[in-house]
Amino acid sequence: MCGRFGLLASPEEVRALFGYVDQPNFPPRYNIAPTQPVAVVRLENGERRFALVRWGLIPSWVKDPRDFSLLFNARSETVAEKASFRNAIRRRRCLVPASGFYEWQRVSKTEKRAYWVPPAAGGVIAFAGIWESWMGRDGEEIETMAILTAASSPEMAEIHPRTPVVIPPEDFDRWLDCSSDDIRPIADLLKAPDDGFFAPVRVSDRVNSVANDDAGNLTPFQEPETAAVSPQSTKDQLDLL
Repeated sequence: MCGRFGLLASPEEVRALFGYVDQPNFPPRYNIAPTQPVAVVRLENGERRFALVRWGLIPSWVKDPRDFSLLFNARSETVAEKASFRNAIRRRRCLVPASGFYEWQRVSKTEKRAYWVPPAAGGVIAFAGIWESWMGRDGEEIETMAILTAASSPEMAEIHPRTPVVIPPEDFDRWLDCSSDDIRPIADLLKAPDDGFFAPVRVSDRVNSVANDDAGNLTPFQEPETAAVSPQSTKDQLDLL
């Protein structure tokens, strides 16, 4: 699953990896959440182009987005079958630049632990995305997207059973090529990265609030220190009894 992610790299670093013709300027983001605008890369007239779209896919057939569930992830195993996704996976695939994502590990009924999950090698990666264009009766148009997920590798499954699908740079062209309705040429890409690709770091629950969008979200978690009790302080307490 991917419900929050970050893009910390400079515009120049992102453009160098994805090779789009645009030259957008954007700040680092440390807490990107569903319903917010996110950067995607897609093909337009044979060229890679940068675009901002809303995170949370709205299929074109939806009558009123306010009555439709928020689809921010799509399961890779069923994406070609679900009515909400099957057209987009065939005709509107995109890449989602990211520096990592956040995941929450459930350790009890009442406790979850937050993790920042960047690639072990550092740098920028590309989540597999799909996008749609929705148009209202009044001419309003909204472009939206969802991130594909797959079953986690054994290492990541200790934190969460689902992980974003990552497209390697050498497969960017293959993923973005929607000239055929046949998705078999990209079927092998619909999987989570192997063990060792990610390097999870436990962080505080500060990231839970979308208002916190700064580097403080990435600070490694530290267990609260317990005050040490010296023998002398214990003696002093006993003397007061």
